[in-house]
Amino acid sequence: MTLNLSVDDVLTTTRSVRKRLDLDKPVPREVLLDCLELALQAPTGSNAQGWRWIFVEDADKKKALAEIYRMNATPYLDMPKPERGDIRDEQTPRISESAKYLNEHFHEVPVMLVPCIEGRVDNAPSGESASFWGSLLPAVWSFMLALRSRGLGSAWTTLHLMGKGERLAADVLGIPFDQYSQGGLFPIAYTKGTDFRPAKRLPVDQVVHWNHW
Repeated sequence: MTLNLSVDDVLTTTRSVRKRLDLDKPVPREVLLDCLELALQAPTGSNAQGWRWIFVEDADKKKALAEIYRMNATPYLDMPKPERGDIRDEQTPRISESAKYLNEHFHEVPVMLVPCIEGRVDNAPSGESASFWGSLLPAVWSFMLALRSRGLGSAWTTLHLMGKGERLAADVLGIPFDQYSQGGLFPIAYTKGTDFRPAKRLPVDQVVHWNHW
């Protein structure tokens, strides 16, 4: 099923979906591959296309990845959140509750995705890091947009990468740790309803600069 959404609709309503993921409805492989075919049209530095995409359906591997994620996520989510004095403070309790729900149910999602990119830039200068991740992250976001257009959702999570988590996940999935970097851990499922709305964001005039800071 493809939703009848405009480009602007997809761009403004692709949310980080956690509590509204349908944990019981299977996700066909052909749908994932259709979304990935679109995502692979994203730009990649020097046309290297050094990305690799690992979809995880196996229950034991999903459980292992969820436990690695939980190892880092639980203490992080229990930490007090800073007050910013703006609209973000209103959203914090709801987002925190949603993130804790995903933390508890991560292993139940139909499919997980771990996108990888060839190479490592540990402790690299910012310019090198920007170029490196710029060859993967646009494709990942395109994949999430394609999911949204087909009635599926995901959430961009990176907590499993902290500490020894990335190496543990590499061991679970057989990723050559010294040759490939992981860009995140993404739950994938059909969503309970498709009526997502634009999020409340800071006004554009508070975040834009012209010609100087």
